[in-house]
Amino acid sequence: MLFALAWVVLGFVLLVVGGEYLVRSSIALSFKLNISKLVIGMTVVSFATSAPELLVSLNAALNESPAIAINNVVGSNIANIGLVLGITTIIGSIIVDRSFYMFTWPSMMLFSIALYYFLSNDNQLTYNEGLILLIALIVFLFLLIKRSKNEVTSDEVDEALGIVSNFKIIIWLLIGGVALYFGSEWLVEGAKDVAIRIGVSEAVISVTMIAIGTSVPELAASVIAAVKQEKAISLGNLIGSNIFNIGSVLGITSIITTIPVEEPQILTRDIFWMLAFAAILIPLILIPKKLKISRYKGLILVSAYVIFIYIVFTS
Repeated sequence: MLFALAWVVLGFVLLVVGGEYLVRSSIALSFKLNISKLVIGMTVVSFATSAPELLVSLNAALNESPAIAINNVVGSNIANIGLVLGITTIIGSIIVDRSFYMFTWPSMMLFSIALYYFLSNDNQLTYNEGLILLIALIVFLFLLIKRSKNEVTSDEVDEALGIVSNFKIIIWLLIGGVALYFGSEWLVEGAKDVAIRIGVSEAVISVTMIAIGTSVPELAASVIAAVKQEKAISLGNLIGSNIFNIGSVLGITSIITTIPVEEPQILTRDIFWMLAFAAILIPLILIPKKLKISRYKGLILVSAYVIFIYIVFTS
């Protein structure tokens, strides 16, 4: 047990380091590419922090356990909003850009609803459905970048990062990516070992322990960004990561092998929690004060996530 806990701690440390370097490189890239920080958060950072989910899902698919991919992604998307966004907004309120509810949030809802439709249609995610999700992700990224170049951004960033060399940006990205990869591996393996030792089922491990473990990069990157008041990146990273999880992680995995729904709770309970957490963002943003996710709303999200975890472990 102590050995497993040691892996968890080491994994967490690496994830914090990786999150720091990803935030640095993403801000520097926003200068180089002349696009908004929100887009950088939804592309560069989101892809890097979704890498653990992709690696876990591909590994499961290649080892004839593809169903873990669905549990992991659904659980991770729930954790990203309930746990990560909740904690991030408790640290400090987030002012939401208009483009969030005009484009990025509807995109996340469409991906989430599409996933539910594909899974409920025949209790599996097929090659064709995975291809549709992956193509939809590419279209989303194209539209995102196109929209960003037509928008005037007033983001305030550290001006010193505007003169960072391309070489240094690449090094930061590599350090962040490698740290996140190994940190996630160690954290997930340690969490799995702890869970198995206390007698938790594989389904529960996938939607809770593994999902939380693979969401720690998002937590690290978002908390660091929030502390530095780069909150456009915090929100963009989370929404982008949820879209990446469905479009790339499940898209690529189901292209490699059909993903069956082996645990009925995914369609009768968990995916509805995922949809609910995604849907509740709009009323949280608009009521009572428009375009702001305040600290008490963050407490609501974290409390709802704790309730979800309790239900999973007790049902």
